[in-house]
Amino acid sequence: MSPSRPTTVCSRPAKPGSATSGSARRRSLLVLATAAAVTLGTLGLTTAPAGAAVVRRADPADTLQTSLNDLVRGGDFPGALAAVRGRDGRTRDYTAGVGDLATRARVPVNGRVRIGSTTKTFTAVVVLQLAGEGKLDLDTPVEKYLPNLVRDNGNDGRAITVRQLLQHTSGLASYTDYLPPFLEILHRYTEPRELLDMGLAHEPTFAPGKGWNYSNTGYVLLGLLAQKITGRPIGEEITNRIITPLGLRDTYWPGVGEQRIRGTHPKGYHSRTGEPGGEPVDVTELDPSVAWSAGQLISTPRDVNRFLGALLGGKLLKPEQLEQMKQTVKTSESPAEWTYGLGLMKFELSCGGYGWGHGGDIPGYEIRNGVTEDGRAATIAVTAMPTRQAAADQVNAALDTALCAQK
Repeated sequence: MSPSRPTTVCSRPAKPGSATSGSARRRSLLVLATAAAVTLGTLGLTTAPAGAAVVRRADPADTLQTSLNDLVRGGDFPGALAAVRGRDGRTRDYTAGVGDLATRARVPVNGRVRIGSTTKTFTAVVVLQLAGEGKLDLDTPVEKYLPNLVRDNGNDGRAITVRQLLQHTSGLASYTDYLPPFLEILHRYTEPRELLDMGLAHEPTFAPGKGWNYSNTGYVLLGLLAQKITGRPIGEEITNRIITPLGLRDTYWPGVGEQRIRGTHPKGYHSRTGEPGGEPVDVTELDPSVAWSAGQLISTPRDVNRFLGALLGGKLLKPEQLEQMKQTVKTSESPAEWTYGLGLMKFELSCGGYGWGHGGDIPGYEIRNGVTEDGRAATIAVTAMPTRQAAADQVNAALDTALCAQK
């Protein structure tokens, strides 16, 4: 939920949601327009090979299927898939386009995809659960839990609180702004401390608490914080505290060195040049360590809906922590219609009311999602990151259509 711009591994929030490594060199290309992103640069596929678009026939009244058909027909995305849950609890699945440009296989219903910065909400839940257990305090400086770790180039852990990391008000520069071109590091394993050090190698963008800047560095630091307090890997904590209790059978944290996507999934693509119209490269297999606790998870549209519904329904956090998670602030680079909480975004709907979610971007995939207070939920995924603002806006509009159609 933020202005939209292309990225490479963990992108900033675009209007409803994500994590990106949007290179500072391309800041003007797409102003994050959806709450989301975990990527690393300008990825995205703007033009698919001739004849690649395969649309599904839809009832004229089915506005979401029409929206997905339009997404793939425009050439920016080879495939799209979605799951929408109404207030009655019933879910409808949608697909459009192709799941493999070489074989032209159909997009699998509820296929697994990389969810990029939607991972941030999972990481935030773990941290907030630890706060609810009395194991950390949100307004205590990070220095207490990770002594002497944040001290370089004007960055000072003695002045940065846990809450500021969760809300992107710490001032830490985002390491994804300084990553090499994505295709150069596609299969490179990266340690979390490397990611942190990359961010700390740069001066803060502002003094802690004095601004807002989407920082993947901050969420890597939160992952390290959770590990220090629990004595266990962040992926294990997310699995044991969220994935297993909720029965998210298609959601998992990839193991060290695991580059493939398990189970049924559409392939993800990336423009070789990073520009609109570039040759599409299959990047389905990649090392997600470059996103880590800011964007490493794999899931499905249905599982993301279940997770967000459980979160907003009070099944994961105590009332006090959930209320704090929903306390949002305006951001310096976002549309007026969305604000950012503690790993959660709030955005206005065209039909009235608000949605809550956190989108994500990672090479090969973009995801936008949201739930409403009355139980509606929707998650949409496309199989390339947009390189044009119009394409990013179109994905956001499809999410709005999905949520408002259930009203």
